Order: sequence, then structure tokens, then C-alpha cells
Amino acid sequence: MEGGIPTADASAFRDCFSLAWKNPYVLRLAFSAGIGGLLFGYDTGVISGALLYIRDDFEEVDRKTFLQETIVSMAVAGAIVGAAIGGWLNDRYGRKLALLIADFLFFTGAVIMAAANGPPVLIVGRVFVGFGVGMASMTAPLYISEASPAKIRGALVSTNGFLITGGQFLSYLINLAFTKAPGTWRWMLGVAGLPALLQFSLMIFLPESPRWLYRKGREEEAKAILKKIYPAHQLEAEIQALHESVEAEIKETGSAGKITYSELWKTKTVRRGLIAGVGLQMFQQFVGINTVMYYSPTIVQLAGIASNQTALLLSLVTSGLNALGSVASIYFIDRTGRRKLAIISLVGVVISLALLSGIFYETTTHSPEVTPTISSHLKNYTCPAFSEAANTKSWDCMKCLKASSPDCGFCASATNKLLPGECVISNDTVRDVCHGENRLWYTRGCPSKSGWLALVGLALYIIFFSPGMGTVPWIVNSEIYPLRYRGICGGIAATVNWTSNLIVAQSFLSLTKAIGTPWTFLLFGIIAVIGLLFVLICVPETKGLPIEEIEKMLEDSAFHFKFWKKRSDNLEKNIQIP
Repeated sequence: MEGGIPTADASAFRDCFSLAWKNPYVLRLAFSAGIGGLLFGYDTGVISGALLYIRDDFEEVDRKTFLQETIVSMAVAGAIVGAAIGGWLNDRYGRKLALLIADFLFFTGAVIMAAANGPPVLIVGRVFVGFGVGMASMTAPLYISEASPAKIRGALVSTNGFLITGGQFLSYLINLAFTKAPGTWRWMLGVAGLPALLQFSLMIFLPESPRWLYRKGREEEAKAILKKIYPAHQLEAEIQALHESVEAEIKETGSAGKITYSELWKTKTVRRGLIAGVGLQMFQQFVGINTVMYYSPTIVQLAGIASNQTALLLSLVTSGLNALGSVASIYFIDRTGRRKLAIISLVGVVISLALLSGIFYETTTHSPEVTPTISSHLKNYTCPAFSEAANTKSWDCMKCLKASSPDCGFCASATNKLLPGECVISNDTVRDVCHGENRLWYTRGCPSKSGWLALVGLALYIIFFSPGMGTVPWIVNSEIYPLRYRGICGGIAATVNWTSNLIVAQSFLSLTKAIGTPWTFLLFGIIAVIGLLFVLICVPETKGLPIEEIEKMLEDSAFHFKFWKKRSDNLEKNIQIP
């Protein structure tokens, strides 16, 4: 086994689901811990729809793009702290306690958000939710990985990815269900506490990770749990591998105790694992996935869909595709392999982002013209910037929406939304007057005959991203680090993920205003190309390799800069990293 990666059996996917009959205990562990992924996914999806109605309730939120970005991204800022603390908490007190604390924090945040009387309290609730999500996001896949047989580990960890996307899909359904209810967004955000309560109730009765127990010297407890996970003929080999791993740690560092950050970088296997794991988490975010999930309804509106409800309904399609992609990942991850799946995924993401960039360029450069205000009801509300313009003939819908002091909106033609419309002051009164004349009201995007193609581009993006880059970074990070460093390294990687997430979430709307939507998606596409090169050169294949054996594979690995050439025989089974 040493120096090579065994080929995962093609029946891994089937074996994963046969556990429901042969050993339901393993599935119980995986799905209970995987609810942490559901928390992650639900929060990501629910804020995208709730934000549409928060803007309607709080005028200052509607006016200030920065405040919208802050409401979205403060949960991400909290997740950075939660993931960082979670790494330490996992190593010190175990995976189980970390998940229980995450559930408590998430539930507390959901209650605060539902009761918020203004943006400041809402932001505080978002931060608490972020603490819980960040802690759960790195703990759940770690717990599942350490409680899974090697042959189906990838498929079981992928259930966490499925629950993330399932949570997003569920959030869109709940958003739609509450669009007509009093307090719309309060229900949307408050319901988020239920999955946390469910996981807390389940995790109380589940055991600690057997590998964590073994490393802490609680060998008998670890063996008792491993007996429930592995068949008798595999049990002794697993315990022996675990024992050798801990002994090797003690031999290398003198103890299995305190870890320093300098030790992480000086230890070759850890350094190589961190480069691959942290890089994957960074590129997962910088290719723009959470702009699609956080701002999906807003992106649909940027493509020319005026109605909040229609935007939510269409966003449900992308969320559903995301969930289906996670199911596909469960099937392919132990057959195709982590690295190959990530490569295929990134190639598709590059193509999709190029398509989205082209579509948005078309919609922004061919928007309907602005005509002088002709409606008697809107005559007193003409946009001041339009009235004062020296050349009003050059004005179109996009130029109207960029007007400020005050902000302006576009009231489309009653006969055909693609015909010239009126540029008027953007406020609730004018919006209601426009709707009263059976005309569409636009403040974030313009009518377009090709805007529907943006939905095709978003769908393609999700179809390619979800099965690969949606799950591979979490799976690789759950299995690539030596046992002694797994908690802290997983915490570092998750912190990088959330930090990257924060940068993207906090800058997306500002970028679309500063450089335009087409160039924003083009920027994500360029980053995806760089990410593809990174995977080809720096990411190892861990498919089917028992966790303790991954250390041996990393020990002999090296950069593979000439990735287009076939590897030599003795490295054929090892993917190269520094």
C-alpha cells in the first residue's frame, strides 16, 4: 500500500447506500453530523431571498449597496472566527462538542435575526449565525471522514455536500412559502434555527470521533466505536494503522500534545497538505460560487426580471440543480477521483463564466431607450439627472439606473417592455404608480430579449461547479492531513474558505456597480483558469486511500509542473505536490 493509491472499487457508490441495510450505524453518524452542512446551506440560500424583502422594509438598506453587502457578509465574517476557533476546539475538546456549540450559536443567531427591529440587530444575529456555520462547516466533514470506512469515505463526506446544497434548496422553498406572509423575511430567517435544534438533539446521543479518542489515549472507547463501523476482518488492520500513525507522531514531535504553527510549516507532509487543501478552499470561493448563492435572485433581476417572486422562483431552479449536482458527486467521487472531478468542474466553470460575461454584456449594451415622461401620473417624478442632461437622446435604461442623488428607476412601456420607457425617481410611491399602470418597474437590471440566457448560464455554472469544486475541497481537507494536525489544519483551511467567501460577498455588488456585471463575471472566469492550473500542479489524488496512508503518499510527493506529460512509473499512482 505504501507509495501508491489503491483504486477505489467501482461499487463504492452502491456499497455506500447498502450500508442502510448492512450497517445503518455509519449512515446515522454521517447524516447526523451532516446536518452541519444543512445549516451552512440554509443560511447561504435564505439570505438571498430575505434580502429582497429586507430592502423593502428598511429604506436605508435599499439605498445603500454597502449595507446590503454587510448584512450578507457579516455571517461570513462570523464564520471566519467560528472556523478558526473550531480548529482549536476540535483538537482540544473533540468533534462532538464543537458541533454542539455550533448548533447553540446558530440557534441563538436565528432567534436574534427573527426579532430584529433594524439593520444593526439583524447584523448581530448574522454574526452569531456565522460563528455556528463556520464551526460546523469544518467539523462536520471531519467527523464524517473519521467515522467512515476508507472505501466509501468520499461518498459519505459528499453527503455533507449534498446537505449543504439541500439546505440551499430548502431555503428557497421556504422563501417562496413566506413571500405572502406578514413579516416575510423574519419567518425566512427564524426558521433557520430548526435544523440547528434537530442536530443538537441527535448529536447528544452520538459518540465522539474514534480517531480523536484514540489519539487522546482513550483507546478502549475508540475500539468500541470502531467495532460498530468496521467488519471484524478489517477491524484489527484499522486499529493497527491508527496505532502506527499516533506512534509516528510521538516519534516525530516528542509527544502527541500541543501543536505550534511553525511546526505545521516545518513538517513536510503537513505543509504539502496545507498547500493543496488551503488552495482548493480559496479557489472554491474566488470562482464566484457564493455570489450565485447569496445574490442569485439579484443576479436574475440584473438580467432583466423585475418581480421579486419571479426572481425567487427562477433562483429555485439553480438551487435545485446545485442539490442534484451534489448527488452526482456522491456517485462519482469514489469512482472518478477527487482531482479529476475538480479539473472537469473547473473547465466547465470557465466556459459558463465566459458565457455569463457575454450575456450580461449584451443585456447592458442593448437596453431600452429612455423617452421623456409622458404619463400624467409620473410627470412630477422625472429623474433629475435625466432632466438636466444635455443630450437625453443618449440615455437608455442602464444609464437611468446608474443615476444617483436621488436614485432613479425605469418604468417600462405598457405595450412592450423592450420599447422606450420612462426614467423616474426611485421610491415606493413611484413604483406603485408604475405597477398601477400595469407596467414593469426596474431598479437593478433592465428589460432584455436575451436576459433569459443568463438563467442558462447560471444553470450551466451550477451543473459544472456542484459535483466537483462544490464538494472536492471539503473532502480533500477532511482526509489529507495527518491525524495529529487534522483539526487545526482543517480549521485553517475553513478559515481561508470563509475569508475568501467574505471578500467575494462583500465586493460583488460593488464590483458590478464599479466595472459592470459582464466584467465581474469575466474576472471570476480568469481566476477559475488560475485555479485549474493550481489543481493540475498542486492537488494530490486521495481516492480510496486510508487516512493513515495519505501521510506516506505525501512524504514522497513533489511538484508536477509538467502536468501535461505522463508521469513516470514509480509516480504513476501519486499525484504531485511540493
